[in-house]
Amino acid sequence: MQTKETFWGRLCPKLPRVYVRTMTAVLLCAALALPAMATNAAGNDMWTVAQNIIVDVYNHIAGISTALAGLMSAIAVIGVKLSGNQHKSDQAWDWLKRIWVAWAVINGIGAFIAYITPQFSGFNTLTP
Repeated sequence: MQTKETFWGRLCPKLPRVYVRTMTAVLLCAALALPAMATNAAGNDMWTVAQNIIVDVYNHIAGISTALAGLMSAIAVIGVKLSGNQHKSDQAWDWLKRIWVAWAVINGIGAFIAYITPQFSGFNTLTP
């Protein structure tokens, strides 16, 4: 009559072989892993490049928002001057206020980031 072996009874003879193969695979992966140094042709790392991209995009957004705010403010003022009744004049003034608030928020974000970034200058590095 055959007896049924337990899980550990079947695994224990194979355990040293499985352990050696697993550790060999782990050490081989560690030995063959190359450090990924993300740099561009100028020698900047990816964080410097990302910061330059963000600053460039924000400068374009701020410039476009300033030009549009000026254009829309002129249109709103013309709408106030040419409106036939008080209701249309009030609507034009409301739009003018919204334009100014939106412009202040967009440019305020840039001013806030420019002020806050130097405060955290030493916190973006890991020291052992």
